[in-house]
Amino acid sequence: MEKCTIARRRHIKPRENARNLPKINDRIRAKQVRLIDQDEKMLGVVDKQEGIRLAIEAGLDLVEVSPNSDPPVCRILDFGKYRYEQSKKERANRAKTKTVETKEVRLGRSMKIDPHDVQIRINQARKFLIEGHKVLIVQNFRGREMMHKDRGIIRMKEIIEQLDNVSKVETPPKFAGRRQTMVLGPDKLKIQSYLDSQAAAKEAEKTNADKEA
Repeated sequence: MEKCTIARRRHIKPRENARNLPKINDRIRAKQVRLIDQDEKMLGVVDKQEGIRLAIEAGLDLVEVSPNSDPPVCRILDFGKYRYEQSKKERANRAKTKTVETKEVRLGRSMKIDPHDVQIRINQARKFLIEGHKVLIVQNFRGREMMHKDRGIIRMKEIIEQLDNVSKVETPPKFAGRRQTMVLGPDKLKIQSYLDSQAAAKEAEKTNADKEA
């Protein structure tokens, strides 16, 4: 008795009928294709129907992966798995190219801010820089404080020194009215070195604690 092979039908949801989805099986318009089989073997130029037949025999799909070639390049593969892998790559690429935000850190309403509060702001800025964001540092001046701009400059220099191990100065300190501002940007190499040193310090602390126990 002759064995009958039934082709699998792929149902694509309406919202998935986007131009960036590759054509598969009977949706491929070209009459001839350059075929690569499921084992990555190049089979050369074949009729589209022959490619579909080979895909059906393998329980897979004929997928057009390079439509602009002449003839278009098609591969025999599992279309569902292919879509999943492409989706993972797109998400990874979006994560790599995420938008860098500029976070604002204000050093109080005037120069009269407690040193402890200044340190809290510095720690906050460090967190933003490690996360990959730029940081806008803002120092406000009130009343006669404008007569002592040098104090603001000294404070900004101290902040630059404290954050030097994770940042670089993108916009040096400058005055605009009663505000002094500067922009620090994340330095990837410094940040990685900082994180490595922090991890090493924690490991050493844990080792010492185990020895004392």
